[in-house]
Amino acid sequence: MSTIKTVVAVVVKKYWPLFQFDVNNTFLYGDLDEEVFMRLPPGYSVTPLFSYGQLVCRLHKSLYGLRQASRQWYAMLSQALSSRGYHHSLNDYSLFTRVSRDSIVVLADYMDYIILTGTNSAEISSLKSFLDAQFKIKDLGSLSYFLGIEVLYSDSGVLLHQKKFGHYLLLEFHCSDIASVVCPLPLNAKLKAKEDTHLPKPEVYRSLVGNLNFLTNTRPDITFVVQHLSQFMQSPCLPHLEAALHLLKYLQGTADFGIFFNNSPNLFVAAYCDSDWVACPDTRKSVTRFCVLLGGSLVGWKSKKQLVVSISSVEAEYRAMSKVVGKLTCLHRLLLDLGVSCPYVPLFCDSHAAIHIAKNPVFHERTKHIELDCHLVRAKLVEGLIHLLHTSSSTQLTDIFTEDLVGAAHHDLLFKLGVFSPSNLKGGIGIT
Repeated sequence: MSTIKTVVAVVVKKYWPLFQFDVNNTFLYGDLDEEVFMRLPPGYSVTPLFSYGQLVCRLHKSLYGLRQASRQWYAMLSQALSSRGYHHSLNDYSLFTRVSRDSIVVLADYMDYIILTGTNSAEISSLKSFLDAQFKIKDLGSLSYFLGIEVLYSDSGVLLHQKKFGHYLLLEFHCSDIASVVCPLPLNAKLKAKEDTHLPKPEVYRSLVGNLNFLTNTRPDITFVVQHLSQFMQSPCLPHLEAALHLLKYLQGTADFGIFFNNSPNLFVAAYCDSDWVACPDTRKSVTRFCVLLGGSLVGWKSKKQLVVSISSVEAEYRAMSKVVGKLTCLHRLLLDLGVSCPYVPLFCDSHAAIHIAKNPVFHERTKHIELDCHLVRAKLVEGLIHLLHTSSSTQLTDIFTEDLVGAAHHDLLFKLGVFSPSNLKGGIGIT
């Protein structure tokens, strides 16, 4: 979804048209590269000519349910697009572009859902006709609903939200009539892996957290809590479920919140990173947090527990910095595919020591144990991709991804990140 959000953010800022269509019976178009056999469908019988046992069917085309069905569909689509001069991105193979001297056309594919945009209206219309002749498509007009994400247009930009899915969750878990709260997690809540009472039906908790994880595609405000709850999937306890239900109370009052992409011509990339040292009481591992903004619009974020224990807060900050640099490297190449140049990216960190380690190529006793992959930061700093800057803790935008903030601080950060309700948009709302 990171690629889709980046494409939409660029489209909004460049005022490109944004279309969507789906392919009828997508997986039936794929050709099989190997021999695949299937039992006869129920109700269909054939008398065998020889008494060798039960007959089976040999498939010549892909079917729904085959493990290779999506791969074979991608091969067919890729071949068709290649014949028209499109090339898949090396950063995301589901993204295809056709670039000429004065135009660009971009196609993003996710199973049978396809987004099409660009500056060449004639090529866009011609491509739709070509794909309809090849696969039979259904033209759905302007992008309005994609993979469970609703798209709202206003004079100032576009809002992506999952209001319908949020209401579904509230109804599914009988929380549609409960009172709302202003924070996604109870203040000072400290959840541990081993609590007193285990749940008699842990599958209910796992289903709820899995659904909440899908909701984080447009809700960065719940990313930290969902990351925290996901650690207890193996053996959830009653306090874990109570925290998950508290999050549903928060969603009750913010069900229509989403991420807003402004239409200002600014395409400047900026990133913030931070860490929460020894945040996990069970493993003593730290949590990485970062966010990436494109012209003030949030296009990437993460809250994830680090793989190893950091012996100092500086080391945890440096590891977090390496993760966001990896993200920025991919984003930089993706933007180049979309025709957006990105000379350098200011990376803000609130740790002077971590910035010094990145800028100082000398190894010493306190840093020599850090894995080499973390020193990607130094390589990209030398290349000129990133420019490390210090920011104070009061202006750090990533606190929402690792800390349980009080109501006022929480919603203040949401507004800065462009996460709010459609009622906050100016200039009216529409879907076309």
